[in-house]
Amino acid sequence: MTTPTGKVICDITISLDGCSAGPDQTEERPFGNDGGDGSGGRFHAWMFDTPEENRAEIERMTAASAFIMGRNMFGPVRGAWDRPWNGWWGDEPPFRAPVFVLTHHAREPQPMAGGTTFTFVTDGITSALAQARASAGDGEISVLGGATTANQYLTAGLIDELRLHIVPFTLTTGTRLFDGVPPLNLEQTTSRRASQVTHVTYKVL
Repeated sequence: MTTPTGKVICDITISLDGCSAGPDQTEERPFGNDGGDGSGGRFHAWMFDTPEENRAEIERMTAASAFIMGRNMFGPVRGAWDRPWNGWWGDEPPFRAPVFVLTHHAREPQPMAGGTTFTFVTDGITSALAQARASAGDGEISVLGGATTANQYLTAGLIDELRLHIVPFTLTTGTRLFDGVPPLNLEQTTSRRASQVTHVTYKVL
């Protein structure tokens, strides 16, 4: 049996000082104290205010054959699954592919309209990646975040390509990409400046 060979991508929006969310995240403010209303609109204005300008990058974010995310990115429920929650994206999430959610609490897979199925993985990042590879075949796998999840995969040396969407403000505190990650060697492969964001892609050497 051949081993799937699809690239593992990390695709994430960060502030100029590397934060993907502010501190004190809550259900009402999922991005915490992000300098705005806590909804992430300040981070993702490039996606929602100027989508045509950033169409290629937006389409690439959901073009993978399987996705991995942390539980905080999936939703605000902590501890045991004591109430229904199927993610922040409504009844028809944009992924249209398997999504593997890292969690410490078991839960049955949750199929959604449009082809997305959330599978909840309790035995760590390596298991989540193995399951994603089995689903994706030779297709790309995208680690969507948040930063804590991305940092775990970067630390383990499991990311092949890093796609950063850098927005022009600083938070000074929050959940920060590269926290606790050992030194990395990166090769810049593309960059593009738009009105509200700079898109930079790196190969992780």
